Amino acid sequence: MSAAERSEDGSSLPHRVLTDGPKPKHQQLREILEELCTTQLQPGDMLPGERVLEETYGVSRITVRRAIGDLVASGRLKRARGKGTFVAHAPLVSRLHLASFSAEMAAQNLVATSRILSSSRGAAPDEIAEFFGTERGTQHITLRRLRLGNNRPYAIDHGWYNAVYAPDLLENDVYNSVYAILDRVYTVPVTHAEQTVTAVAADEDTAKLLDVPTGAPLLRILRQSMSGEKPIEWCVSVYRTDRYSLKTMVTRSEDL
Repeated sequence: MSAAERSEDGSSLPHRVLTDGPKPKHQQLREILEELCTTQLQPGDMLPGERVLEETYGVSRITVRRAIGDLVASGRLKRARGKGTFVAHAPLVSRLHLASFSAEMAAQNLVATSRILSSSRGAAPDEIAEFFGTERGTQHITLRRLRLGNNRPYAIDHGWYNAVYAPDLLENDVYNSVYAILDRVYTVPVTHAEQTVTAVAADEDTAKLLDVPTGAPLLRILRQSMSGEKPIEWCVSVYRTDRYSLKTMVTRSEDL
């Protein structure tokens, strides 16, 4: 029996006695459930039912619902109507510094992998050819990948790479970090980039790949990357909003 299956019938619940005292029982139960989520359950696993929690810890339905509600509000748990309460996926947090998807995942102790959806060499769209500084119809390299963290879909990257500087890019292990390949093999490390973030709705194909409903909100990030003065990458990525968030610090402008 898996940890998730054991949790549904309560057999894996930590053995604790909730007592009357300065710490309210709903807070004691919340701490127990946090421990369960951290030590035994994985993101996506179901929490034991309310009745199981009531009987195991001798508390009221109100106490159980308040403890669970606190964890839902904090993002630790997620309710699915008609199905139950589940351990939420921790979102990948990007602080808008320049890093590859693989590096961002590793920084948060997640294992990054990729599934190549398409790869080819062909004429880049005019806007991309202009960014690369090449003539219309020039052959460049395109790579579309499904990006996974701990085998769960996080994003889809559709990148174009300047064949002037990385002519045989696809002959390398592009399942892993393309940025590392650009640096190590072609000595054109990405040094800076301009990013534009917008919100889009998932179309049918994207929804299937990311395992979200059609029309679900996604983050779309356009990244135009440079290596010094050399234009290297034009990449559009779409991210699941429940598994990816952007965080940045803003300061007051002197002219305010």
